[in-house]
Order: sequence, then structure tokens, then C-alpha cells
Amino acid sequence: MRGVTDDDPYLWLEDISGEPALAWVAERNAETARTVAGDAGFGALKTRLREVLDASDRIPYTVRRGAYLYNFWRDAEHVRGVWRRTTLERYREEVPEWEILLDVDALAAAEGEKWVWDGARVRRPEYDRALVRLSRDGGDAVVVREFDLGTREFVDGGFRLPEAKTRIGWVDADTVLVGTDLGPGSLTDSGYPRTVRRWRRGTPVEAAELVFEGERGDVAAWGYRDTTPGFEREFVGRSLDFFRSETYLLRPDGTRLRIDVPDDAVAYAHRRHLIVTLKSAWLGQPTGSLLAFDFDAFLAGDRTPQVLFTPDRRTALAGHSWTRNHLILETMRDVSTRIEVLTPGADGSWTREPLVGVPELSAVSVVDTDPDVSDEYVLDVSGFLQPSTLHLGRIGAGSEVLKQAPHRFDSAGLTVAQHFATSRDGTRVPYFVIGPDRAATGPGPTLLYGYGGFEVSLTPYYGAVTGRAWLERGGTHVIANIRGGGEYGPDWHQAALGAERPRAFEDFAAVAEDLVARGITTPAMLGASGGSNGGLLMGAMLTRHPELFGAIVAQVPLLDMTRFHKLLAGASWIAEYGDPDDEADRPHLRAISPYHRLAADRDYPPVLLMTSTRDDRVHPGHARKTAARLRELGHRVLFHENTGGGHAGAGDNEQAAHNSALVYTYLWQQLTGAGQPATEAPVVPEIPAPAVPEAPAPAAPVEAATVTATPSAAPATPSGTGS
Repeated sequence: MRGVTDDDPYLWLEDISGEPALAWVAERNAETARTVAGDAGFGALKTRLREVLDASDRIPYTVRRGAYLYNFWRDAEHVRGVWRRTTLERYREEVPEWEILLDVDALAAAEGEKWVWDGARVRRPEYDRALVRLSRDGGDAVVVREFDLGTREFVDGGFRLPEAKTRIGWVDADTVLVGTDLGPGSLTDSGYPRTVRRWRRGTPVEAAELVFEGERGDVAAWGYRDTTPGFEREFVGRSLDFFRSETYLLRPDGTRLRIDVPDDAVAYAHRRHLIVTLKSAWLGQPTGSLLAFDFDAFLAGDRTPQVLFTPDRRTALAGHSWTRNHLILETMRDVSTRIEVLTPGADGSWTREPLVGVPELSAVSVVDTDPDVSDEYVLDVSGFLQPSTLHLGRIGAGSEVLKQAPHRFDSAGLTVAQHFATSRDGTRVPYFVIGPDRAATGPGPTLLYGYGGFEVSLTPYYGAVTGRAWLERGGTHVIANIRGGGEYGPDWHQAALGAERPRAFEDFAAVAEDLVARGITTPAMLGASGGSNGGLLMGAMLTRHPELFGAIVAQVPLLDMTRFHKLLAGASWIAEYGDPDDEADRPHLRAISPYHRLAADRDYPPVLLMTSTRDDRVHPGHARKTAARLRELGHRVLFHENTGGGHAGAGDNEQAAHNSALVYTYLWQQLTGAGQPATEAPVVPEIPAPAVPEAPAPAAPVEAATVTATPSAAPATPSGTGS
């Protein structure tokens, strides 16, 4: 295998904003624009995808904060979006009346900045102020500004922080816990806050009281206050790596008490309970279990758990959410969701029953609850061919339909099936197939999508963009639930950690082979796509199994596995892949590094690499260098770098529609022979030049999911009280 040497000739492309690098990017972008965006059908497709993303009849997903339902909304009129709220009574109306809190377009115009909304932390339980987070052009780093929800204005002299990868949350009306960039020594090697400080209103943040400090080699330090009435308490902690953490109760006198759970467990306090999700066996309970303890008794030394969930070979924990008096438990059996209601009793016991009114054979997720006040919940029910329906229910009572999304693409003649491929070591790997009945039509163009990392599960969803851009044309869409993900719990993830990463690659290749064996497609008509960690998967398919695919698309990819830890947030992923500076890990990292496996004498399928100049998580140098190397070796490659958008690849619907149209047009060109062929690269060398410490808030699904909306590899952080 002939690859690049340790003296990388393309390091100059890691200079994100260097003039030579940006000139090279401009040349590559122009080439891709001519070849793909110049296709006769590109403009019409982009317009149809933008219609999906901007549609006024999309479901406006909300979170409840006090008396209001909050929503962030983008459409053709509000390109950067508006933060708004309404009441439940108004939300029930077909066209709700909204109170606009912040118009990001107007703010961007007034300040001359390409602001991208990154959320807000609303003060609980008063719900009168918010800490608004704004990103410049979509990066992970944000500015923070205090916002008055009554006057709908930023607070003069309020809490305000410049751009950094800041973690901040409310303590009381005049105090926050904050970790941010305060100069040398304040950040970890991963670029996240290393300290937690108590910052009081009217004082400089540099003078804020230090309450906790992590190590430089940690991923991050964090702190938050639990403001549940009657259970107010503070916690601090450190993420040792992406999956291990230490959590401490911060006593009023400033001393700390370790929450003594395994460092790979996820633990948080809720009222009188301590809830622990296991990533390894503990107290006689297997990996993947969900346990409950009495919080005070646990601190006193009692280790008697109430077992809320025990996994089996086919069933894993998908998530859980609290209402005022109950816990809603979401599990997956062969990637199909089931929901139960668990109720704690006064004696410490728990009862369980199915959640009433959940439709059979649908993808169901809890998208909102109000654990301080009521037992209401909001469910999103959808499927690959079934648009979302939003249900409002109350535990012990019935439910009502709040919103129903319309069909966005013609699904006539389309079917959904789940199959299992057999991987190299005999493991059964599930995958979903959405498309026409190939038994009747014969093999056709097929797009296989995968991720396989960070315990991220790929579950059924209604993909309107994929439907319009791919399924309506007669294509088949396939989602592979390979190891490295969380579809079967922590064991499924851990099976592909570190030196075992090739298992994820073998799983994906097994699905590709199974698709051909079933007559769904042929290698020439099979495309593959993935982003972020899924971009590493695409690089592996390109260099390990090129014979299986007719074209490959890798978005915001991770491709140089010998230098990823030196680039931006890369050091935070060492627990997932290994440490390039460790002699024990270096051989397997070199072996899985697509950038280093490229060779002139291999026959690769054409590839499209996409990234963003503003991606401050996965460095754009990964895609840049790989594209340059492929060109040098004479292989067919196109490259597109969006100048904004961050790790998501797009900062607004216009960019998202453009990116999606590029992906689907390119794949259709390559897999069907339609449109223009990819430009042949000249054989001329280029000129060398984080563990969540409390229960995560449920995330609203994206009705019009785009190809660029890939799962991220950012370390989880405390969710606090956000909106």
C-alpha cells in the first residue's frame, strides 16, 4: 500500500483561512459548480428542496417554558430565523398567533454579522430572562447575551460573553455558572472550558469565583444548578474523555461530594431520585441497564437499585423523559420504538404500564414534557412514508392531535422493509430499505447511508428532502444500523471502538453486498453517503471496498486519523478512535486512516467531498487534503466547501437546499449515467505548501431532514434549563 509519508505535502491546506488554501478551495468549488450545479435539473431540484425546508405548513416543534411554548422558525421570509412563543390554546389553532422575541435576520443586518441561532437557556422557574447563544456563520463557538423576555430586548449591562465554546447556566437572577475562554490555561486540549466559575452580575467574568477546575487533558469541565422547586442543588464535573466523567454534588460551603458511580455511567438527580444509565456492568446489573436510587440514601452509602430497564439481545434503551409524577421510558427492539410509563411509589417501588394511544408500527419519540408542573407529554409519530403527527397527551388520560404534517413527496408504489445482513464475524446487522418493489422493477439506483459511531442510533424518520430528491425519481434509500451506533445499546457501540473500528466498516460492506444479493441494486448503481464520523465510514468504503460502490459522498468527513487529535475539537474523540500519540494505538489508526490508504493503483469509484470553512469541530483540512491527494493520484473526485454553516454544513435553508441538491444530483449522475460525468482530475501533483451529567432534554425531530444533518461528534454537555 503506497500512501502519503509522515511529511504530509498537503499540510498547507489545514490553514483554514490562508490565501493559498482558499484559492485552491475556490478552484475546486468552481469545478463542482460546473459539473454538478450546472446539470440541467439542478436548479429545479434545489427549488423543490427549498420549498420543503421553507414550507409554512411544517410542524413548528416547541418546548414548554412556563405558560408559553417556544419555537425557533426559518422560512423564505426569515432566512436566519425568528425565536418566538405562543400559548397552548393558540398553538392548537391551524395558524397560531406568535409573539416574536428575536428576529435573527434583523439582528444580523443591524450588526453586520452572519448570526446563526444556537439556542437559549431560559431562567427557571421564573421564565423571565434567557441566555441567548449566537454563532457566527454556524460554528460551534458562540457569543452569549442576556435577553429580557418581557421587553424582548437584550439586557443593557447584562451577562455577555465574546465568542468561545462557552458553557453557561443560571443559578439565580444575578448569578450564573460559566466556563469559557479566559485566556491561557482556561481551556482543555480539546478546546472546551477547563474551569467552572460563579459569575455575579455587574462583575467582570475574569474575577468570577473559581468553583471547579478540570485537567488540561480532560474534554471539558461543567457545572449546573438544579432549580427544581424544593430540590435546589448544584453539581460540577469533568468529562475525562468523550464517554467517561466524574460528577460532584457542590455543597453550600463549597466542598464537593463525588457521585460514586462508574465513570462511564450517565448519572443525574431528579427530585428524590438518582438515575443511572450503565455503560458497563455494575452492582450485578448488565451494560445498558437503567437504575434508580434514593438520592439521599445513595449519598449515605446505600447501593440498592430499583431496576427500571434491563436490555436483552434485541432490545436497548432509547431514552427517557420525566413528567411531574412519571418517567416515560423509550426502548428499541430491532430499531423499533416502544414506550412505557413508569411510576415511583412512596415506598421506593416502581410500577409500569404501556403508554396509552401509541400507534403500532410507527416511529415514536417524546419531544416535550413539563416535569415541574404536569403529566402532559408531546409525542411525534411518523414513519419513512408517514409524515409526522404531533400528539398532546396526559398520562392516565387520552391524547389529541395537535399538528399533522402533509405529505411532501409522492409515495405511491413505495414500500418499507427491514432486512438483516451477516457481517464478516457472523453478526446480524439490521437495515431499512425504502423504495419501489425491486422484485417487480429489477435492480435500480440505491443510496446507502450510515454513521456507526459515538453510540448514535439511526431510527426511522420521514425524510421529505430524500423523498423529493431520490425516492420520487425511482431511487431506493437504505439506512444501515451498523456497530458503533447505539441501536442495540452500549455493547453495540463498544464493539467498534478503537482498534475494533473495522467492524463498523465490515457491517456496512455486508449491507452493500446483501443489497446486491437481494437484487435491489448492483455495485454500479449503489451509492453511499455519510457525514462527520460517517465521513470516516465513507473514506473506509472508498479505500477498503471500492468494488462495492458506483459513487461515494462524504460530508464534513474525518479522514486523517493520524492528525485528527491536533485539529480543532479532535482531541475529544480519542476515546472513540484511539490516541495517535500512543504507540499502542498508532498502528490501527494508520490502518483505518483513509487519507493514508489512498493509492494510485486502486480503482476507486468517483467521490464527492463536502465540508465547511466555518466547521470548528471537524477541520475542513480532512476533506481538502484528501481531495488534493486523490487529484494527485489521478482519481475522480469533486470537492465543495461551503464558506459558512459550521459542522452542520449549512447555516440557513438556502445553503441546506444547495448542499442537498449537490449530493443528490451528483449521485444520480454517477449511478444512472444521467447528466454530466464527473470531471477527470489531471494527473498533476498539487503544489505542496462530550458524559451528560443529567437527563438530556428530548430533541424535536426534523421533519424535512437534509443530507447534511448528520449526527455530530461533539461532547455532550449539561442541558440545564434551555429552550
